[in-house]
Amino acid sequence: MASRAARALLSLPKRKPNVSPSPLLRPPAPARGLCSSPDEGPAHFGNVGFIGLGNMGSRMAKNLVKAGYNVAVHDINGDAMKIFAGFGVPTKKTPFEVAEESDVIVTMLPSSSHVFDVYTGPNGLLHGGNLLRPWLLIDSSTIDPQTSRKISALVSNCTLNGKRDGGGVPMMLDAPVSGGVLAAEAGSLTFMVGGSEEAYLTAKRLLLAMGKSTIYCGGAGNGSAAKICNNLAMAVSMLGVSEALALGQSLGIAASVLTRVFNSSSARCWSSDAYNPVPGVMEGVPSSRNYEGGFATKLMAKDLNLAKSSAEEVGVKCPLTFEAQDIYSGLCKDGHESKDFSCVFRHYYSGIDEHKGK
Repeated sequence: MASRAARALLSLPKRKPNVSPSPLLRPPAPARGLCSSPDEGPAHFGNVGFIGLGNMGSRMAKNLVKAGYNVAVHDINGDAMKIFAGFGVPTKKTPFEVAEESDVIVTMLPSSSHVFDVYTGPNGLLHGGNLLRPWLLIDSSTIDPQTSRKISALVSNCTLNGKRDGGGVPMMLDAPVSGGVLAAEAGSLTFMVGGSEEAYLTAKRLLLAMGKSTIYCGGAGNGSAAKICNNLAMAVSMLGVSEALALGQSLGIAASVLTRVFNSSSARCWSSDAYNPVPGVMEGVPSSRNYEGGFATKLMAKDLNLAKSSAEEVGVKCPLTFEAQDIYSGLCKDGHESKDFSCVFRHYYSGIDEHKGK
């Protein structure tokens, strides 16, 4: 894991000491509102803390550094922090140490429990009680909207430490991403953002240093809700395309031919025309490399479990969610958890490679 991160960071420029030191962004006084000028550059955000240096987070943090932001990082993986330290990026031992020196914090963590622990656990971001230095906290993890809303409420009960510019209340955005590791590397992620619209407009410049687009989804938790709904639709569409292509093969029609039919007809979707699950039909997708890379089946199962739990909590009928979650959880139990989720074509529907069907 560390070696992969090292390769990903080879292009990271050495951090320049004291690059144009600028005043920290003052927290907004209620009467003034937040600045949302698109011309505000890295200096507008003062010091940025980044917590979570996994496959996604390490690349997102790298792009912030490359864009000129003053970034400090933390991760429980010491090897990941050593890589950043080698490029002159300050590392911190705990989330609380990050909070003590940051004006804005971005977190990118594996699950709801990890996020809750980073915020509320021992030496967490809120360890200092109701006084908090960062004026804005952005969580880009894929978690349930209920947890996002709980943490947002906790943050809103805090007061900005030092009462700069008349004091104020720190703000939080839930901003999960779409695009995967390749998009994180290229800085072309899409952010789905929930929280205060003022905070969203102010943070947009920072988010676009890591992505290509941002979509404001509404109040706290709505970004997380949008992400799990997006992944639910993606999972179900992959199952539908895989099921239809496997059936077509059994009926004697080649997957490449049926794919052309789909993509010229009403069945066209991302799973058919950009991420085809049949090996040999499309180049450059996980199915063309034995389902390596891409979006792991275990992550899809996790996201479907979030959707399932959310549906149960609000009492909405979601039979396809439950069925999809069962299928992907079964693939994980069968040993395919690290394969791309499109492997459902081969390992659940028993579909065959295109060249074998000729």
